[in-house]
Amino acid sequence: MPEKIEKILVALGGNALVQAGQRGAIEEQRANVCEALADVVGLIRQGHRVLITHGNGPQVGHALLRAESARGLAYDLPLDVCVAQSQGETGYLIQQCLQNLLHRAGINHRPVATVVTRTVVDRADPRMTQPTKPIGPFYTNDQAAAMRAGGWRMVEDAHRGYRRVVSSPLPLRIVEAEVIQRLVEEGVVVVAVGGGGIPVSVSEDGALTGVEAVVDKDLASSVLAVELGMDLILDLTSVEQVYLNFGQPQAQPLASLTVTEAKTYLAQGHFAPGSMGPKIESAIHFLEHGGRKVVVTEPAKAQAALAGKAGTHITPDSHRGQAG
Repeated sequence: MPEKIEKILVALGGNALVQAGQRGAIEEQRANVCEALADVVGLIRQGHRVLITHGNGPQVGHALLRAESARGLAYDLPLDVCVAQSQGETGYLIQQCLQNLLHRAGINHRPVATVVTRTVVDRADPRMTQPTKPIGPFYTNDQAAAMRAGGWRMVEDAHRGYRRVVSSPLPLRIVEAEVIQRLVEEGVVVVAVGGGGIPVSVSEDGALTGVEAVVDKDLASSVLAVELGMDLILDLTSVEQVYLNFGQPQAQPLASLTVTEAKTYLAQGHFAPGSMGPKIESAIHFLEHGGRKVVVTEPAKAQAALAGKAGTHITPDSHRGQAG
């Protein structure tokens, strides 16, 4: 057992689960999920309380494509319901893979459960009219031009191609936070806030209604981490470290960042909206509300990153120079 049991939120990026060049088939996703979770087993073995969140950009985009392709043959699916479907799909894959990995490691006393999670947003959020969240597969420049002609909003995403973008309002609170808290405290490994949570708004009489949008997974994870008093966020994505000038010849990896430095680089435009930008925004929010550290790295480097040997470590300003 470790000297100190910590509560760790592990955030799996949707694009880490569907890797570059893959179609996103279930077998591909299953293999990627199991590989991404290999180091998480070590955290659980050490006794840490682990909460897993995940992105859904590729998955929810494909759900929307299927719904649009079947229009007139099957019932329509609004975007919030597509998010719910992707939560079930990806939550199942994570839950199944992790349970099997734990069993093989001889850890049979830590149950894994997926919680369908809703995130409260504001319908009047200006982000509702400024689509920035990439979803679905990547397209070439010519394909993107055809998509734009059909009414889709398309943007270049992290120098890997063009993707459709949808509205992404800020998360305000997580509806199921109390339930998730109880499960984590009982030692359950919880999978929650899939795809940032199903976006819902609150009416004057307190009723919840779905919103046609996708909430950023990292921002929602940060809100939940604050609500639950998590110690650390381990953000597993498709790159080993955060970069300045990403994708350019002068790209510079960052081993560490303080909150002030993160704010400065974010304001300078180093971190793209809908990609690394929300990860940095969420780290700042978490660390300014009691969090101890955020570590950003790729799944294969998770254990090394937590040992201070890989990844980008983001800490409050007063923690500069502290390792591990």
